[in-house]
Amino acid sequence: MRKALIVAAAAAIAVAGTLSEPARAGDRGGAVAAGVLGGLALAPSSARLRPNRAITAAAAYYAEPEPVYVAPPAPRCYWTRGEPVWDGYRGMWVRPRLQVCD
Repeated sequence: MRKALIVAAAAAIAVAGTLSEPARAGDRGGAVAAGVLGGLALAPSSARLRPNRAITAAAAYYAEPEPVYVAPPAPRCYWTRGEPVWDGYRGMWVRPRLQVCD
């Protein structure tokens, strides 16, 4: 049913395309439309003639997968207090904040 509908739709499109334009010099007289319709008409019959093949031969084959290159993970960073240092400007010991990345 579906194939017949496709063939009928293709035939309607081909007929509409040939009737809508006037003939010009060098036209092939619908040769393209005839080829499309012939291909659509013969496709189901050629599919029936093709033998069914089992997939067991393809299942036995194993290929090593290609290596996957992944970017290294971004470094993990955090903030912490450093060792105390004397700040001569303020006149006191301070513990500066430091960013540590692994």
